[in-house]
Amino acid sequence: MSDRKHSFVVQRNGQPATVEDLTPLAFAGYAHFTAIQVRGGSVRGLDLHLERLRAASMELFGQALSDDQVRSYLRAAVRGGPSDLSLLATVYSPAGEFTVAGAEVAPEVLVRTGPPSSGPVGPLALAVVEHERVLPAIKHVGEVAKTYFLRHAVAQGFDDAAFIDQQGRLSEGSIWNLAFWDGSAVVWPEAKMLIGTTMGILRRQLERMGVPQRVEKVTLANVAEFSGAVVMNSWTPGVAVSRIGSVHLPEAPIFLNLLHKAYEAEPLTSV
Repeated sequence: MSDRKHSFVVQRNGQPATVEDLTPLAFAGYAHFTAIQVRGGSVRGLDLHLERLRAASMELFGQALSDDQVRSYLRAAVRGGPSDLSLLATVYSPAGEFTVAGAEVAPEVLVRTGPPSSGPVGPLALAVVEHERVLPAIKHVGEVAKTYFLRHAVAQGFDDAAFIDQQGRLSEGSIWNLAFWDGSAVVWPEAKMLIGTTMGILRRQLERMGVPQRVEKVTLANVAEFSGAVVMNSWTPGVAVSRIGSVHLPEAPIFLNLLHKAYEAEPLTSV
């Protein structure tokens, strides 16, 4: 049996990436990406990942590859690898940074696979940082602030960071969406943020299940009123949050179980 670690890949446009392919990218930061957990060779919310890549490409490059083309690159990376893995698909322009490429320069796709992840067990304590991401609706690369604030949060005894905007609204975490529980409804923060694919999956499945949801302003002044809070991303539909800044929150296992149940209700789609 071959060593499983050799089944993971780095590919450019569906083919093994060379040093020449990767060298320019190592010094560039104008690109966007999506992170996917593959289970049994299939994906939850594939339509949301494709929509994310398509919309971000139009915003950054003025054009986008077809969903079928992108899907073929994802399929090439998954084919022959372990049935469970993590996948990162990055879309960039070969024209590089600090240029305005014309329509003749089509975006390209770099795909990397690695071991599967389910995220931390939690509960997590989040430091509060005033920060607003540039182009918050796009999952773009080169965001030094997210790692910077994570490192500072850990140095202060926290597990990660939560961002608060200039209006005092909690928005998102370093690599997470936030969600809150009032005892009967899921509350999504009202702020400019990246709408994660897992967040999108949960929204539509919670609606299907008849679970109340609403979007409202969440601040440090009212966060203690909630019965629980979680973070979520492509790794997991929910990790309990025990503290945001100096505010302690109950773990709310009912809330956590509800989110995991909603996530598992999302059908798996073959890449």
